[in-house]
Amino acid sequence: MTATSPSRPPGNDASEPLISATELHKLMQSEDSRVVILDCRFALADPGAGRARYDAGHLPGARYAHLDDDLSGPVVPGRTGRHPLPDPDDLARRLGAWGIDEQTFVVCVDDVGGAFAARAWWLLRWLGHDRVAVLDGGLQAWTEAGGELDTHTPRPTPRRFVARLRAELLATLEDVGGGDWARLVDSREEARYRGETEPIDPVAGHIPGAVNRPFQRNLQDGRFKPSEQLRTEFESLMDLVSPGEAIFYCGSGVTAAHNVLAAVYAGWGEPRLYNGSWSEWIADGTREVAVGEDP
Repeated sequence: MTATSPSRPPGNDASEPLISATELHKLMQSEDSRVVILDCRFALADPGAGRARYDAGHLPGARYAHLDDDLSGPVVPGRTGRHPLPDPDDLARRLGAWGIDEQTFVVCVDDVGGAFAARAWWLLRWLGHDRVAVLDGGLQAWTEAGGELDTHTPRPTPRRFVARLRAELLATLEDVGGGDWARLVDSREEARYRGETEPIDPVAGHIPGAVNRPFQRNLQDGRFKPSEQLRTEFESLMDLVSPGEAIFYCGSGVTAAHNVLAAVYAGWGEPRLYNGSWSEWIADGTREVAVGEDP
């Protein structure tokens, strides 16, 4: 299907994972398009806060996607990280219940620069659905552009979503532990990477050999930096490493997807995501931990 198909916004394809508020507004006004908005707002310290914000006002027609309940699987203490991948069939049923099928263009939204919306973007692509983008600038960009908010909870017509799993996008614990990478990138803040502080997980530090690129570096004034600037930054970080030889992780696999999205948007390529991330790496207490700066 071409980029000018009615089911996709003109000019936006799998290599363009961002959509502007203006583009989204035009798309929503078009009778020929079929778009579903996923509101992914969430707060790690208060899992109910995102739903409350959604109920108070969201983009018209948006469905609420809860990080723990919809976009993650069950946590197994001592084995998994804090946000395991959902079962693909369960997620496919959830997407279908939201009215999403292979012809639907999905736009993922949050209010923290895409930190949670990128998780939904990555999951959809993992299930083989490339017709998905993140709203650049999030809810703030929508309202700044004059977009209205709604308090109505939609009742979508269910559709059949068929998952076509793309296992090549995912790195496993065995891949990381076995050194199946030329560059391992930690997407958390510098202090957490260095092991100076750890506000969420029980052990501080990083996976040995990892370099650090906090996902916040992708943003400028709440929106993604220009693609050319991001490409320069990723090429400098990767030092001739190809995308297929890179693995990105974070605390639990959520914000690492933001770095993956930025790499795709920059045109650099798509690294693998280690979804288990730091919280899985330390789960059973047997794996080596590094602190400070790796060379």
